Amino acid sequence: MKKRLCYGMYVVALALTACSSGYSLVSVEGERVPVTKAYDVEQDMKAWRMLQPYQEGVDSIMKPVIGHAARKLEVYRPESPLSNLLADVLRTAAEVKTGMPADVGVMNMGGIRSLLNEGEVTVASVYEITPFENHLVVVTLKGKDLQELFRQMAGVHGEGLSGARLVISESGNLLSAKVGGKDIDPEKDYQVATIDYLAEGNDHLSAFKEAVGKLEPENAVLRDLFIDYVKKMEALGKCVDAKVEGRIVEQ
Repeated sequence: MKKRLCYGMYVVALALTACSSGYSLVSVEGERVPVTKAYDVEQDMKAWRMLQPYQEGVDSIMKPVIGHAARKLEVYRPESPLSNLLADVLRTAAEVKTGMPADVGVMNMGGIRSLLNEGEVTVASVYEITPFENHLVVVTLKGKDLQELFRQMAGVHGEGLSGARLVISESGNLLSAKVGGKDIDPEKDYQVATIDYLAEGNDHLSAFKEAVGKLEPENAVLRDLFIDYVKKMEALGKCVDAKVEGRIVEQ
């Protein structure tokens, strides 16, 4: 994933625990700590005056309200409201950008870096959710490779998914998979909307490397697609909303 953050500054606090024999790492815990003026013991007014025009410029871009969320949308496995929403955004955008419908949308949980709070949605909140410069890619996978992709998704207990339904075991095995309510044809070509990072086979989804075709539409950064979606919903007088629908069922 492209690690270029576009908004905000953070310190990642890590707590490492090691056993006494051989210093083997046994656990890693972390949290994201926003770096704000709350950490300034004494504010440097000269620096503040120098940065203020830039802050005002950033605020003019980031603070405008572009829509409203009906409820708090969170991210968790195997399926969550926000991961469903972003997978839907990718799948819908694929048809708009290429003129061809996508059978499936896939978004990795790790690429969703924040939740969407209920109420006003600002440009800043979208940047917090999708801070990377990842863009839409539509790949063509044979059914057998799509089945393998779903096995890999089951192995990590779920990713953002649109257009398909998976049943997985608690141990991470794929029990069944359907696309559009139908069984997967091993020799059929399926169009999968995702992001460039995943299309390269990253984040344990190496089945994407077996693609027999790939389209990369211009002007299709995921964050911009999400902003456009929120604005469209607002123009229609609707709130952004999503829910768990049984797209990935663990049993």
